[in-house]
Formats: sequence, C-alpha cells, structure tokens
Amino acid sequence: MNNSKSIEKMSFEEALAELEEIVKKIDTGQENLADAVASFERGVILKNYCDAMLKDAKLKIEKITKSENGEISMIEAGI
Repeated sequence: MNNSKSIEKMSFEEALAELEEIVKKIDTGQENLADAVASFERGVILKNYCDAMLKDAKLKIEKITKSENGEISMIEAGI
C-alpha cells in the first residue's frame, strides 16, 4: 500500500485494504521494530478513519424510513 496517500482522501475500501496490509506485515514480522511502530501508528489512524466512516454511513441509513404506503423517505435528524 502507498503510505504517502493522505488518509482523508482515501475511500473506505482503500483505507481498509491498507489497514489489512499493515496488520499482515506486523503479524508476520516483515518489518523491523521502528517500521512496525510507524505502521502501527498509521494503522490506528486508519482504524479511526474507517470507524468514523462506518458511523457516518450508519447514521445516514438510520435516517431512511419506509412509509405505510411503501415510499422511502429521509428523516431530518438534528445531528
């Protein structure tokens, strides 16, 4: 994965893929200690970014409701 890409510009899928790669490298001992620590730090940031994106998606989904006549609408929420 490209560690130079700004996390804020990543899609959820890109961030998750990089996070999975970091976990794989750390688990298999493919990095020296200093690199593993730096990877871990980036991994924490990626994890928090993914969590925030999932929370935002969940809130958007929770706003969607179906009326009695089957129409789907958005609920205005004071978030």
